[in-house]
Amino acid sequence: MLNSRVLVLNRSYLPIHLTSARRALTLVYSGTANVVDEHYETFDFSAWACRPGGAPDEQIGTSRGSLRLPRTIVLKLFDQLPRRHVRYSRVNVFLRDEFTCQYCGEKPLRSQLNLDHVVPRAQNGRSCWENVVASCVRCNRRKGGRTPEEAGLRLRHAPTRPRWTPSLALPEPSDRHLEWQPFLSPYESRPRARRRLARNEVNRVS
Repeated sequence: MLNSRVLVLNRSYLPIHLTSARRALTLVYSGTANVVDEHYETFDFSAWACRPGGAPDEQIGTSRGSLRLPRTIVLKLFDQLPRRHVRYSRVNVFLRDEFTCQYCGEKPLRSQLNLDHVVPRAQNGRSCWENVVASCVRCNRRKGGRTPEEAGLRLRHAPTRPRWTPSLALPEPSDRHLEWQPFLSPYESRPRARRRLARNEVNRVS
């Protein structure tokens, strides 16, 4: 239970990452954070320890009795969104491009998706965010060692380096606690694939 996930908000109530219940309780006990419920009511450790309720599997035993595990905490001082580096990798390129071929727009099976160098390596093209896109096997073969213009293909979107931030790192609905919804709902319009990427690369339990 102490490894269950807790949503962490900055002082402005923006979601920034997930942590473990063990770490969340440590932050609350030390006075670094408060527990916050779905009604935006906050509790320090003493107040939270006195709050009843919660299912048996949401409580832990202490020398002073049962303690309800928090679902969301808010940091008292931190009001920024930390910058994170999104690692360049095959799977992250696929996630950035939403597993969609950037030439024909189809979404093939993962086994039928490749990486393509827009400017071919034979023409000194680099392996970087700005020169690599997801491509289906058919378009990849058609393009070969040519540029898109030379192969009569057109890019759907120019490849760029992603700039994901923790505020976009929303877990999928099946992975959420109901108590998180008031804090996550303002970001529901974000593209799901981008949220998923941010969750995989940025949103790690600390």
